Amino acid sequence: MKKVILSVLVAGSLMATSCKEAKKETKDLKDATVEAAEKTAEAAKDATTKVVESAQEAVDKAAESVQSAIEGVSIPSFKDPKVGEYLKTYSEYAKDYIAKGGDVVKNADLAKKGVELAAKGKEIVASLDEEGTKKFNSVLNAIKAKMAPAK
Repeated sequence: MKKVILSVLVAGSLMATSCKEAKKETKDLKDATVEAAEKTAEAAKDATTKVVESAQEAVDKAAESVQSAIEGVSIPSFKDPKVGEYLKTYSEYAKDYIAKGGDVVKNADLAKKGVELAAKGKEIVASLDEEGTKKFNSVLNAIKAKMAPAK
């Protein structure tokens, strides 16, 4: 009888200690899982922040430079929005000019618009500072360069 009771007690104590270790391992596994989830969430947040910042930079660059009607010519931003509007209008005129083969003599509307734009361009250049004038002339020359092959 002593042997049976002693065997039952030994078996019970082994089971009791092994269950505690299993609970401990389960708790360690749970802590590791929580820690990994927190690291993953933090990494995802950092990645999202970087993507948002990159997108914002792209939007800012796009806002600074307006695409003209002529391919390959971009219009930078100016202090006075009328300058950007003028350059966009001039690029549309240039596109029409190129489409009609550069023959202003045969198209009176195109010739009239060219004269009006030239006069308005002189007024705009007079109102710009030195840096603005350089940017303006650079864009205007790029547009005119695209118009030259149409002649």
